Amino acid sequence: RWVAVLTGSKNALKGVGFFLGGALLAWVGFQSALWGMAGVLVAVLASAVVSLRADLGKAKARVRGRDLFSKTREINWLSATRVFLFASRDVWFVVGVPIYLYSWLGWSFDEVGAFMAAWVIGYGVVQAAVPRVLSGTKNAESGARAAKLWGIFLFLVPAALAATMATVPSAGLLIGGLFIFAVVLAINSALHSYLIVAYSDVDKVALNVGFYYMANAMGRLGGTLLSGLVFQMAGLSASLWVSAVMVAAAVLFTLPLAARPRPSAREIVGKDVM
Repeated sequence: RWVAVLTGSKNALKGVGFFLGGALLAWVGFQSALWGMAGVLVAVLASAVVSLRADLGKAKARVRGRDLFSKTREINWLSATRVFLFASRDVWFVVGVPIYLYSWLGWSFDEVGAFMAAWVIGYGVVQAAVPRVLSGTKNAESGARAAKLWGIFLFLVPAALAATMATVPSAGLLIGGLFIFAVVLAINSALHSYLIVAYSDVDKVALNVGFYYMANAMGRLGGTLLSGLVFQMAGLSASLWVSAVMVAAAVLFTLPLAARPRPSAREIVGKDVM
């Protein structure tokens, strides 16, 4: 529950940033908006230097370079899933849809920013509410089953949207479909964030989460690069088809997930004796 609340509230705040970004573009222009962002970051840095403790997040034992890369099978599969899951979002989210709304539908900067903000805020709110919606997810086994099922649901959204937009383009259909994508993606993301903790040993949670979010950053980088490339070469429908393919790859990587094997009593006793 706390993982979902923290990640959901973080994403809701990111949505506020999209709204402010669109408003600043409309009000003061690109360069002035960048200077304003830089000023806020300086204030955040100064606040962090003054208020954060020096020992916050410091590992008790020395962490070697090879320790940063997980050796747990389930963590590796989840991290591979994360690469494609968030690439499937950014491949249309970063370039394709904002430019489509601005250039083809004639939306203003603040209207585009408001849509992106509403999308991310809605995504964050749903993500925070997932533990109440999926109250039957109690352990890694039930979480893995739910992740596979909701991954299939997520694949159907961009595939159906891409097929429809290629034949009958509709602004209302695009907006509605993308909000459905936000809801189903939020459920998938919350399930995966829960599983990364459920599969982690107590003393390796920070390392595993860091490894997992490194995979997240790789997916976002790849999705961002493809977003501009695919949209420029083939348009928005192609971006949505690429998104569907990436979700399909993410679903395939969830298939090996199962309940993490528990050590037998003999293994536990043997470790204690040793």
